[in-house]
Amino acid sequence: MSLADQPCYTLINIPSDSEPPTEMQLKQDLEMGDTKTKIEALKKTIQLILNGEKMPSLLMTIIRFVMPLQDHTIKKLLLIFWEVVPKYSGDGSLIHEMILVCDAYRKDLQHPNEFIRGSTLRFLCKLKEAQVLEPLMPAIRSCLEHRHSYVRRNAVLAVYTIYRNSDFLIPDAPELIANFLEGEQDMSCKRNAFMMLIHADQERALNYLSSCIDQVNTFGDILQLVIVELIYKVCHANPSERARFIRCIYNLLQSSSPAVRYEAAGTLVTLSSAPTAVKAAASCYIELIIKESDNNVKLIVLDRLIALREVPAHEKVLQELVMDILRVLSAPDLEVRKKVLNLALDLVTSRTTEEMVLVLKKEVVKTNNSVEQDDTGKYRQLLVRTLHQCCVKFPDVAATIIPVLMEFLSDQNELAAADVLVFVREAIQRFEPLRELIISKLLEVFPTIKAVKIHRAALWILGEYCTSSEDIQSVMTLIRQSLGEIPIVDDEMKKATGEVTEEDTEMQGSGVQRLVTADGTYATQSAFSTQVIKKKEEKPPLRQFLMDGDFFVGAALATSLTKLALRYLSLTKDTKKQNAFMAEAMLIMATVIHLGKSGLSTKPITDDDVDRIAVCLRVLAENNPMMGEVFNKGCRQSLSLMLQAKIEDEKAQQKAAEKTAIKIQADDPISFAQLVSKNELGTTENMFELTLSQALGMTVKKGGDLMGSSKLNKVTQLTGFSDPVYAEAYVNVNQYDIVLDVLIVNQTSDTLQNLTLELATLGDLKLVEKPQPVTMAPHDFTNIKANVKVASTENGIIFGNIVYDITGAASDRNCVVLNDIHIDIMDYIIPATCTDTEFRQMWAEFEWENKVAVNTNVSNLHDYLQLLLGCTNMRCLTPEKALKGECGFMAANMYARSIFGEDVLANLSIERSTMLGQDAPVQGHIRIRAKSQGMALSMGEKINVSQKATKSG
Repeated sequence: MSLADQPCYTLINIPSDSEPPTEMQLKQDLEMGDTKTKIEALKKTIQLILNGEKMPSLLMTIIRFVMPLQDHTIKKLLLIFWEVVPKYSGDGSLIHEMILVCDAYRKDLQHPNEFIRGSTLRFLCKLKEAQVLEPLMPAIRSCLEHRHSYVRRNAVLAVYTIYRNSDFLIPDAPELIANFLEGEQDMSCKRNAFMMLIHADQERALNYLSSCIDQVNTFGDILQLVIVELIYKVCHANPSERARFIRCIYNLLQSSSPAVRYEAAGTLVTLSSAPTAVKAAASCYIELIIKESDNNVKLIVLDRLIALREVPAHEKVLQELVMDILRVLSAPDLEVRKKVLNLALDLVTSRTTEEMVLVLKKEVVKTNNSVEQDDTGKYRQLLVRTLHQCCVKFPDVAATIIPVLMEFLSDQNELAAADVLVFVREAIQRFEPLRELIISKLLEVFPTIKAVKIHRAALWILGEYCTSSEDIQSVMTLIRQSLGEIPIVDDEMKKATGEVTEEDTEMQGSGVQRLVTADGTYATQSAFSTQVIKKKEEKPPLRQFLMDGDFFVGAALATSLTKLALRYLSLTKDTKKQNAFMAEAMLIMATVIHLGKSGLSTKPITDDDVDRIAVCLRVLAENNPMMGEVFNKGCRQSLSLMLQAKIEDEKAQQKAAEKTAIKIQADDPISFAQLVSKNELGTTENMFELTLSQALGMTVKKGGDLMGSSKLNKVTQLTGFSDPVYAEAYVNVNQYDIVLDVLIVNQTSDTLQNLTLELATLGDLKLVEKPQPVTMAPHDFTNIKANVKVASTENGIIFGNIVYDITGAASDRNCVVLNDIHIDIMDYIIPATCTDTEFRQMWAEFEWENKVAVNTNVSNLHDYLQLLLGCTNMRCLTPEKALKGECGFMAANMYARSIFGEDVLANLSIERSTMLGQDAPVQGHIRIRAKSQGMALSMGEKINVSQKATKSG
């Protein structure tokens, strides 16, 4: 919106009183009051008029007693007053008092004070009455030559708006402004003049640009932006002009203004697809991202860079700039870093992968040395995943990455360590030459692991891939060190009864005073002393996990020991060593079960863990070759199948996201509509009905049914057909704002004055500006646009009414109440993907849960899943292979993300009772979790509405 289009009344804060004054009181204050009283009375008058009150008797009072005053505040208030006051009489003619107003403003246009002149010219931009403007034209022309730039700038705007609305009042406006532009020096004045020429006489604007194209770099940024806009329009309308102006765009890439460089880069890419142009534009974007401090600016420019990569012809150019793109990692914002890493991963090639890995390794070292912040752990996790994907994509660099990543296993951030283990598990399975390196490094860092989940997974990897007797012995040594003295129960009992004196030594060395009883002896066993000893004692990590009641790690330990023992038996022929190893492994398993049942641990061992450890004990005791095959080969085959399914799933997602696929093959026959006699089903088509349906905005599906186009589906009827004013709105959702294009039709034979669309909102919506009043002739129609800002993903409601006056009627204002417009949250939700670890983490963190019961007539589990995905815009994270086949129940995880960065998770648990027959409906529930209450409730409401529609259908 230009400065001339902004309503003046938004510039003043008009207070509201609980009891509005009467017309008589206002008239008395305007006639007899001092300057301050008149200012307050004038403010209240403006407020009442904006609220729909009519005060015709105050018109002459203000002209007689207020207009002659020279106070600047009163002058500004009068401009607002004359903008909002009704200017037409009951018969539709201009009121006579406006002649006096016109004379007063002619004097203001000749006033020696530049503020009064400029603000008066701003006011004239809002007037559309040619009868009022005609006597003022000489004074407006003279303001173009005023000494002050504020006056000249607003004079250009006034000339532009008058020429646009009533060109007969100033037919030579383009020539006048072109001459003005030649001699003007102020950049804001030149910008307004050039903007007018673009819209009024584009040829004159091009001539001026051609005359000064070499001096464009010396212009101000506001003028440079307008020049870029003109070049974009001209070159798109007439491609032959590209060679004439593309050099200018290249020069503007070096502008001192970031806004100009951003617009110039975008224009350059649209004008030319040459590699040099794309590289210059991409380099400009990268510099903007690095130098701009605002995160929102970084994200917007990054999106432009990502969009540039999606063009196949530009991808090779951007691959050369991947190292420059990685410079953006210096930004502290996590979202920026995430987008940069994803973009770099898409652009990296075998030639640049080593350099990229070096940069990422440096970033990893930085995160270790930096102060731990909220986002440091998440950034470390992103780096780990990126290095993981680099290794998968280019296996040659795996040997340099693995030692760096293995250091993360001892990290306090469990998420980063878990990602490293996932990577290590995949790398050790896929890259056999690296197994020795990975095992040696894992044995080195194993004692430093602090998290129980990481400890458990590391045990599994060591048990699965240690193949030499030396490595197996090393693992056993590490396990014994991590468990401490065994049997654990006996050792703990000795410590509890004080038979072990290590604690005494530690306490003496630390200066802790021991308690003495009444008979003079030391207290060796009391609740207090035991508590102190437990607090001071540092148990080995694996023992601590078991003492805390986490016996799942004990079950994993038993499985790993079983694999190692069976493998050791095949590697070592010495019976004594075999028996010793077997006995030690079985002793460790037995002591874990004993500890779990002794009551010394925080929680008792579960039956599942006991069964698992008991099975492992029995396998070692019987030493059956078949069980050896199961433990040493079956597990690895399962892992191989899982990794293969993961690779296939990634390929399927990549193929689905492919936007550059050829939809029409070169050898496809050309279809002429006039020659079509049959459709795809082979039945004869009625060409008249087909053409008619297309004209009505309908499309034909394969089954022959008609389906409404998306644009027509977004039209909402606001009033009834029998109302005096008919209204309907087209709701256009554009990311962070909603544009309402409201069609209003006057269905009466009267002229409607001051017709105003009044809107209000519920939910996290905000009306940007109040629509301006309009005057409508009998049976006339008009379009009014309103902008609504959206701040979060919640169901919103827009409601309001239309108020108007009927020409010649003495009654109060008429009102038509509008139907509510319900904003669909699905416009803001898009399918997204996340890893299983991220899903579980978010599921645990999110506070709000909404449990929706399944209520549908659908009898097929897969059909209901597809119905749910369609109505919620979510993506199913459960692999297709896991959902295939016929079964009586189904469980699936789903995930989506809003354009505001809000996550929503869902878990589907459904079943179909076979006892009720094949047509029995699906039963179960959907659990929705989100960070905000509104998101969870809105998604649940959407599912319920969809279920009702299918059930009624």
